[in-house]
Amino acid sequence: MALNELWAIEMIIAAFAGGAFGAAIGALPVFIFTGFAVIAGEVAAYVDADAGAITGAVAFGVPFSPAISFAGGAAATAYAANRGYIDSGFDYHKAKDIGFALGSKPDVLAVGGVFGIIGYWLTVLSASFSMPYDHIAMGVTLSALLHRVVFGYDIIGKVRGDGVFDMSPFERGETRGGAVADGGEDARLSVEPWLPNMYKWQEVAAIGAVVGISSAYIALVTGSPFLAFGISAATLLFLNLGVERVPVTHHMALPGSTAALAWTSGAAELGVVALLIGGVFGLICALFGEVFQRIFYAHGDTHWDPPAAAIVFGTFLIAMLAIAGIFPSSSWVATLGL
Repeated sequence: MALNELWAIEMIIAAFAGGAFGAAIGALPVFIFTGFAVIAGEVAAYVDADAGAITGAVAFGVPFSPAISFAGGAAATAYAANRGYIDSGFDYHKAKDIGFALGSKPDVLAVGGVFGIIGYWLTVLSASFSMPYDHIAMGVTLSALLHRVVFGYDIIGKVRGDGVFDMSPFERGETRGGAVADGGEDARLSVEPWLPNMYKWQEVAAIGAVVGISSAYIALVTGSPFLAFGISAATLLFLNLGVERVPVTHHMALPGSTAALAWTSGAAELGVVALLIGGVFGLICALFGEVFQRIFYAHGDTHWDPPAAAIVFGTFLIAMLAIAGIFPSSSWVATLGL
C-alpha cells in the first residue's frame, strides 16, 4: 500500500460501511464472519491459485478486515454502553460485550463507520512503511486504545488486588462494592479476566503449544499461513452461541503457522523442527495474550483485544528473527524493506 491510498474515496466509503456493519451485528459475530471468509479464500486459493482474492480483498480487505469491522464494532460497543443502549445481562462492563448486536441506531452505526475508517487508515500507514508486524492486528490494537480515550474510559482502569497480574480477586468472587452488592457498578467483579475459563498460566501455555503445532501442520501441508487462523476464528461461533469453555486460539494459530512457514522459506514441507517452532510460537503468543489481558482488559471497561496484541508481538518476533538471519524468511510479514 502507498500513502496516497489513505484518501482513496472508494476505500474510505467501503471502510465506513464495514465498521458500521461490525457495529450492527456485533464485533465478535463479524469477526467470526471474517474467519469463514478466510477459510473460503484459502480453500479457493488451494484449489485454484487465481481464485485467492477472497482472503486479501474480502476477509482482510475493506470492508471486513478486523481493523475495520471488528474494531468498528468494539468502538461502537464502547459508545453504546455510554449511551445506555446495551441491556444484555452481560456479567462485565457492558462496553466489553462484543457479542451483542447493536442493531440499526444511526448514531451507533456512525461511530462504527468512523472507527472503520480509522482502522483502514491505521492499516495503510503500517503497510506504507512496511512495518515489521501484522498491520491489521496493529490497527485493531491501536483502535481500541483510541476508543478508550475518545469515549472517556481509563486506559488501564483501577487496579484491584495485588497488582495488575493478580487474578485472585476474581477467583474469590470479590465485587467492586464488597462481598454484598445490590446491582450497578458495585456489583461488578473487582477483576474481570478476558476468558474466565482460560487465564491460568499453565492452561494458557498448554493450549498455545497444541494450537501452534496443529496450525503449523496445516500451514506446512497446504502452504497457507492463514487457513488455521480462519479455522480458529470460525470456532468462535460456538463461543458466541454460549457453548462453555470454548478457547480463543486465533492468536496462537496465525503466529504458529507463519513461524513454521518462515522456517521453511514458505515451502509446504512437513518437518519436526518446523512443527516444534509452530508450537513454541503458539505458546509464546498465548502467554503474551494473557499478559496483555491482565494489564489492559481485566481492570478496564472496554474490550481491548488480547489476541490482536499477541499477533502483533508474534509477527514482530518473526520479522526480527528473519532480519537477524535466524529464520530464512519472514513468510508474509514485512521486514522494513530489509
